Formats: sequence, structure tokens, C-alpha cells
Amino acid sequence: MTATDWIENYKKAWASNEPADIRALFTVDASYAYSPNGDTSRGHDEIVASWLDGKDEPGDFTFEYWVVTENNEVAIVQGVTDYTPSGGDVYDNLWVIRWGGENFAKEFTEWYIKR
Repeated sequence: MTATDWIENYKKAWASNEPADIRALFTVDASYAYSPNGDTSRGHDEIVASWLDGKDEPGDFTFEYWVVTENNEVAIVQGVTDYTPSGGDVYDNLWVIRWGGENFAKEFTEWYIKR
């Protein structure tokens, strides 16, 4: 699986908010950090609960991205999340995805900066 494939699956989960779609992205013991020094969810149950606690609704946003680099261990992704369709703001994003298997992230860290 490439980083692009994984991100497309992430976008699917982002739009659906289905727990199975969210779990399918991560190893069972994965960590999801909402900032490099902030709150971190660990394991499927915490990741799903945290995701759904702060979920976005379908149609509330658009997301464009560029894979900066990727290899068998890590992918770096730059993106732009636009919440203006729902009256919100635009954010620049940087994601670090550390792989824990062919199709799963073991560590996911995001940075988001409001424009």
C-alpha cells in the first residue's frame, strides 16, 4: 500500500465516521497524536472514541494533500483542510505516518495551523 492509498482510506473514514473504517487505518496498538506535544490516543478504542468525539460531518470540509516523501517506515504528507463550506477556517496540515505493517499506521502525528 502506498501513502496515497492510505490517505484515500483516511479520507473515506473522515467522511464516514464509521468505527470499522477508522480501525482499518491503524495497528491495534497504534498511537494518534493530534499535535507533536499534545493529546495522544492509543489503541483502536481510544483512537475511535477520540475521532468520533471531534468528528467532522460529511460535506463540512475539503482536503487536498501532497505526499512529500515516503518509504517502508514513514510517510510525510502536506495538506490543506478547508472548512469554509461549513463556515469555518482553512488549515495547513503536516502529517507524519509511521508504518506498522503493509496497510496500517503504527504512529500518526498531525500538525495543523490555522491560516
